[in-house]
This record gives sequence, structure tokens and C-alpha cells, in this order.
Amino acid sequence: MRTLIRQTLPDAQVEIVDLTGTLDHFNVLVRSKAFAGVPLIDRHRMVEGAVRAARSDGRIHAMSIRTEVLE
Repeated sequence: MRTLIRQTLPDAQVEIVDLTGTLDHFNVLVRSKAFAGVPLIDRHRMVEGAVRAARSDGRIHAMSIRTEVLE
């Protein structure tokens, strides 16, 4: 997942927590300069878009996203 996100947001700092131990339910924190001036919903869309393939094939079942602007 980290690699997928960094393909879309190369400067991203990504923290991932596996919530269930099954490697398909995650809390994700993504920090990127690309989020500057971008509304929260669009930030989440950016992250969701980056992991779309993993969502589609079932590698990610559930994901809680937090985003922050990287200073």
C-alpha cells in the first residue's frame, strides 16, 4: 500500500496500522505537500485513487484515512 500511495504522491510519508491482524483492514495516515490547499474530501480521493487496484482485488477491505499537509 505504501508503494501504491507513493506512486501517486512521491513525497508522501505514510503510516499504516493493521487493525485486525488480517492485513486487509487499515488505519492510514498520509502526509504530503500535494495536500496543500486541497479540501479534505479531495485528499481522501487522492489516496483512494492511489490504492484503487488493491481495493478492487480485495487486498484492502477497509481503510480509514487521515491526511495532513507535509510542511
